[in-house]
Amino acid sequence: MNYGFWNNLKRPIIGLSPMDGVTDAAFRYICDKYGKPAVLFTEFTSVEAIARGAVKILGAFIYHKTSTPTVAQVYGSTPKSFYDTTFVVCEMGFDGIDINMGCPDSNISKRGSGAALIRTPKLAQEIINTVKQAVKDYFEGKNIEDTDLPESIIDWVKKFKRDPRIREDDNKRKHLPVSVKTRIGYDLVVTENWIKNILEAEPVSISIHGRTLKQMYTGKADWEEIGKAAKIVKKTETLILGNGDVKTVEEAKEKAKEYGLDGVLIGRATFGNPWIFQNHIPTNRERISIAIEHCETFVKLTPNGHFPSLRKHLAWYTKGIPGSNELRNKLMRVNNIEEVRNILLPIIESQ
Repeated sequence: MNYGFWNNLKRPIIGLSPMDGVTDAAFRYICDKYGKPAVLFTEFTSVEAIARGAVKILGAFIYHKTSTPTVAQVYGSTPKSFYDTTFVVCEMGFDGIDINMGCPDSNISKRGSGAALIRTPKLAQEIINTVKQAVKDYFEGKNIEDTDLPESIIDWVKKFKRDPRIREDDNKRKHLPVSVKTRIGYDLVVTENWIKNILEAEPVSISIHGRTLKQMYTGKADWEEIGKAAKIVKKTETLILGNGDVKTVEEAKEKAKEYGLDGVLIGRATFGNPWIFQNHIPTNRERISIAIEHCETFVKLTPNGHFPSLRKHLAWYTKGIPGSNELRNKLMRVNNIEEVRNILLPIIESQ
């Protein structure tokens, strides 16, 4: 099995979970710089949209120069679109490609994507095998120009490869490991049967969130079900990681040991807290300073990005700071970096 970078990670693997609307280029940069998780994942990106030529969404794939393995996550339900999009991921120099089979969003599941693939296990297997074949074809010499991708997508990728921010070795062909992120069921818990189905396609790793699609993010993550998955996966060469409600690195390590996991991905506990992976408790000055740096990084890495998307991050960073309610009211109206600096720099100077 082609483990790629996964084989080089210290166990237990404690990584940053992919989260839509959160793990963009700037957030990954900040988490990487101040937390150093074992692995980073992008936001999930639609393979069908890429196949149609939606250049704008490729902004989700922008990444910073780092030695930390970075995995591109994709979603969809059309094997051919997965095949072609894999060439985008390979060309851009990512360290791995992850297939989202766990997103609970109704707009995604209605199209048979995300967690809806739990209901179509044969299609899920076909998608994994298709991505693995695309990775192999690319590694053996097939070019992105040989796919059916629109010229606009190919041109964007070529331009990205010339960007001085990417690593020198990212222009070398790599045989990327293919992984899956999923849940324990759709409307009912079907952990064991579902995991057995995925394993037939032999992904290098499976990250499983302890909730069904129906639960969304309500209730508590069921780690006993994650443990059941681990017992099945441990009989194979595939790695298994758990995910759900983990609030500290210590808890992640305990969960990995208790349930026989190769690692754990931390998600919502990272909101406003990139230091979580280092067990560092920041001062209010640090939190405000990094909030500004986060916004500056966003502008640098994704200058065409939607700046108001940073408002939620600013609210997370400033939670609990004296006068935070009034502060957040101001931050919820910012539209550019200058406005952020005008609000936050005086606070730093007064510390």
